[in-house]
Amino acid sequence: MDTPVLEARAVQRHLRKSPRKVRLVVDAVRGKSVEEALKTLEFTKQAASEDVMKVVKSAAANLRDKFQEERFDNEDIYIKEIYVDEGVTLKRIQPAPMGRAHRINKRSSHITVKVAKRNQESVN
Repeated sequence: MDTPVLEARAVQRHLRKSPRKVRLVVDAVRGKSVEEALKTLEFTKQAASEDVMKVVKSAAANLRDKFQEERFDNEDIYIKEIYVDEGVTLKRIQPAPMGRAHRINKRSSHITVKVAKRNQESVN
């Protein structure tokens, strides 16, 4: 009676890129099918697009692995939820004039992707 929820997730932690820069890439693929998202990421100029693409592919593979009896194409799978959280910040110092020091924050981020199978009833 109760159908199982066909969804899986993948997480990339401690990515050494600023969350603000990664969010620009993530916002471009939110809600799209996996195939459309991968094509978009392939031609995106930002450096974070490769890392986001890797996590999206991993989430789709996790869905296929979790539900092996089902048949999934990349068109059937969509990005249900994708977000970027701030990770640890490495604090470094930059020597400055007159014996002072300026702080340099080297930020990191965590990418979380949840994918699910698109319902055929809702598409029609």
